[in-house]
Amino acid sequence: MSPTPHIAVLGSANMDLVAYVAEAPRRGETVTGREFRTAPGGKGANQAVAAARAGATVTLIGAVGTDAHGSTIRSGLEHSGVDTDLLRTVETPTGTAHIVVDDEGGNAIVVIPGANGTVTALGPGDEGLIASADALLLQLEVPLEGVIAAARAARRHGVRTVLTPAPAQPLPSELLAAIDLLLPNEHEAAALTGIADDPRAAAGALLSQVPEVVITLGSRGSLYAARGTEPITVPAQQVAAVDTTGAGDTFAGTLAVALAEGNSPPDALRWATSAAALAVQRPGASSSMPYRKEIDRAAGQPGAAS
Repeated sequence: MSPTPHIAVLGSANMDLVAYVAEAPRRGETVTGREFRTAPGGKGANQAVAAARAGATVTLIGAVGTDAHGSTIRSGLEHSGVDTDLLRTVETPTGTAHIVVDDEGGNAIVVIPGANGTVTALGPGDEGLIASADALLLQLEVPLEGVIAAARAARRHGVRTVLTPAPAQPLPSELLAAIDLLLPNEHEAAALTGIADDPRAAAGALLSQVPEVVITLGSRGSLYAARGTEPITVPAQQVAAVDTTGAGDTFAGTLAVALAEGNSPPDALRWATSAAALAVQRPGASSSMPYRKEIDRAAGQPGAAS
């Protein structure tokens, strides 16, 4: 393992179009918002930024369009230290996410995949990049064919693979067979297992398909479970949330870094929890993600996860 971990990410890159409102509109209702922002996002790009700011060397595999959104996303990623050499430019418009954030920090999101829908297979250089990584991060905002191809490549080269199964959908056995750590939130875990309101039982069911599971529980923290061990729960830090958009991606990116650096799962979860707590206190997705020194300071352990 390298002193500075190398994280490969295959996933989406979107432009987030964010409207801030007191209360989200109901069907057929029009409300007046108080603010509008645009910012680079997408679960793949977000996780890449989170991992890079947490101290890893990170490369994003994905696609953007030839439009202004694509150029802005690429520049933003590079500014955060993410290598974009394998971020393809295609003729399809860049993906967008239309987000409504209410005054309690909750959000509702509509994603238009755009260029992300072209990521159906690995391109030149992708497998070599994955083979050189300490971990591969995956999500489901690009086609399953591309996700499966990347997971299989990681398995061939012995690279640890972490999948965030969002948006929630049935996961084919060929994908699950190549996943080391499954990282759903409690709603995704319920959708995958049919078990609601019992994260421990859901985790147990998922362990029949993958070796390790982390279920994020929002303000209640996270649950870690692995085959042959007792599940552990790490509580969340209690903070005043401003915007929860990107909190799960912050958690995923920083968790991957901590695990790749050899930290125990409980320590890695605590460090990732500190990062997510910082992110929800700021507006935006990738723009809210903390840097390494901030995470260490918030965790109360200077040099933690290093």
